[in-house]
Amino acid sequence: MKKIHALIFIAGMLCFSCEDFLDEVPKDELAANQNFTQPAHAYSAVNSLYRTGATQLYDGGVYNGAQAMLGNYMSGFFDNEYKGQEVHVQHAQQLTLNGNNLNGYIGGIWDNMYRGISRANNAIKYVPTTPGLTDAERKKLEAEAKFFRAYAYFNLVKMFGQVPVVTEPYESLDNLYLERSSIKEVYNLIESDLKFAVNEGGLSESSMANNGGRVTQGAAATLLADVYLTMSGYPLQEDRYAEAAALAKSVIQSGNYSLTQHDKDANGNVIPENSAYNKLRMGDASENEYVFYHEFAVNISGSNYPQWAYPVSMAQHVAYAITNNAYAPVNDFLWGYDASNDLRAQEKQYFHSSLTLSDGEVKTFDTAPYMWHDDQALFETASSGKDAVIYSYADVLLIAAEAIARSQGVTAEAADYVAQVKGRAYWKKGADQISAELRALPVEEFVEAVWGEKFRELVFEFRLWSDIVRTHKFPVTSASRPGEIDFVDVIGHTNHWGKVFAEKHLLFPLPESERQRNPSLGAQNPGY
Repeated sequence: MKKIHALIFIAGMLCFSCEDFLDEVPKDELAANQNFTQPAHAYSAVNSLYRTGATQLYDGGVYNGAQAMLGNYMSGFFDNEYKGQEVHVQHAQQLTLNGNNLNGYIGGIWDNMYRGISRANNAIKYVPTTPGLTDAERKKLEAEAKFFRAYAYFNLVKMFGQVPVVTEPYESLDNLYLERSSIKEVYNLIESDLKFAVNEGGLSESSMANNGGRVTQGAAATLLADVYLTMSGYPLQEDRYAEAAALAKSVIQSGNYSLTQHDKDANGNVIPENSAYNKLRMGDASENEYVFYHEFAVNISGSNYPQWAYPVSMAQHVAYAITNNAYAPVNDFLWGYDASNDLRAQEKQYFHSSLTLSDGEVKTFDTAPYMWHDDQALFETASSGKDAVIYSYADVLLIAAEAIARSQGVTAEAADYVAQVKGRAYWKKGADQISAELRALPVEEFVEAVWGEKFRELVFEFRLWSDIVRTHKFPVTSASRPGEIDFVDVIGHTNHWGKVFAEKHLLFPLPESERQRNPSLGAQNPGY
C-alpha cells in the first residue's frame, strides 16, 4: 500500500466518534472545533489534498476521460469514441460550449477546485497551532497545503480568468458571496504561496518518488517556474522569464532528476521494448523523471488510464469489461511527428495501433495511447495503480529553454536543454548535432522549436491547450511535412473539426449554476 494512501486511511479512522449517540458528528472529516488537536489531524488535513482539488483533474471515468483533457479536446487534436454521450467533448471540439450546456461538467471542475482550496485554507490556518508538531513539521505541512492551494488557483485562473480569491476557511456566513478578483490578484496569491513552499517550507530536496509520494521543493519550484512562464504570456504579458529560468535551472542543477535513457544493443540501436518510453510506461512514478505526479493505488484509488489505451473494439481481448479511446490523437496531431526518425511516433512507444493475440493473430485499430498500456491490468487484473505524471523533468528542461531564450537569447545552455529531450527521441541523430542546429536559430525560431518539442513530448501531461492560450499561437501540421510544425495566430484559425477560434474561446465559460448561487460573480465571461 502506498504511503500517502495509507496515511489518509489511518488518519481518516480518527474521524469517527461514539462518545454521544445523539451528537451529530461529520462522517467524512472533522469539524473545526474537533480538529487540529493532535499531529494526526494536521497530517490528515494535508494528506486529503493529494486527492482533492486540482489533482482531481487527472482522475476520470472510462467514458468521459480526465478533466485535464478538456483543453486538448478544445484544440481539436484529440477525439473520444464516446463523445456521442460525453457532450463536453463535442462542445469543446465544435467550440459550442457555454455556461449552460456544460454547466454540470465545468461546474464539477469549479467545485473540485474550490473544495480543495477550502481544505487547504483550513490546513493553512490551523496546522501552525496544532499541538505536538515540531516546527519543521509545521512548515512542511503548511508548504504542502500552500502548494495545493496555488495549484488549484493556477488551474482556475487559466481556465476561467477572474475568479474569487478565498484565503480563509468558511466558518460563518460572513463574506459568503465573493466577487471575482482580477487575474493579477489571483497570480499574486499563487506566487506568494509557492515562494513560501520553495523558500521557507523546508520541503525535501529529493524527488517525489523518493519522498514517500509527498510534494518536494523541486515540484514547488517547477510549478512556480511554469507560473512565471505563463504570467509572461497572455493575458498578463509580464516579463517574468528570468525568474522562470532561474527556478527551472534550480531544479535541473539540483541533480535529483534526469531523463530516463534507452537500452541499446551492441550496434547502438534502441531495443524497442526497453526504450526510455517503455521504461516509463512500465514503471510507476519514475524516481528521476517524474517531478510531480498524481498517485493511484490498486484497491484504494485505481487508475482508469489503461482503459483509454485501447478502442472499444478491443475490449473483448482484455480483462476490462470496457475500453474506450478517450484520448485518440487525430491525424493532424500525429503529423507533428517525423515517424521515420522520431521514436515517440513509432509503434508501441507513445502510441500503438495493433494487438497481437495469443494465437498470433494481429488486430489493428485506430491509433491510441500506448503510454497508458498496463500489461498486468489489461490482461490479468483489470485494476491498475500506476501513477499519472503531471510535471516531468522534460517539462522542466523545456520551460528553462524557453525562459532562457526570452531573457538571455539563444544560449548553449538553452539549446542543450532542448537537445536532451529531442535527442532522446531522435537517437540516431544525437543530442550534440541537435544542439548545434538549435544554437544557430534566431530567438523566435528557437522558441517555436521549444513549443514544437512540448507539443510532441508532453502529450500525456495535457499541456497543449495551456500553451496555445499562453502564446496565442496554434500549431499547424501537414501530412506532406511530417515533423514540421508552424505556429499561427490562434484567433481566426480553423481547427480539425472546421470550427474557427474566437477570442472568447481562450477562457472557459463560468458555470451558470455558480452565477446563480453567487450573484457577486457578475457577468459571464465575454462572448458567452
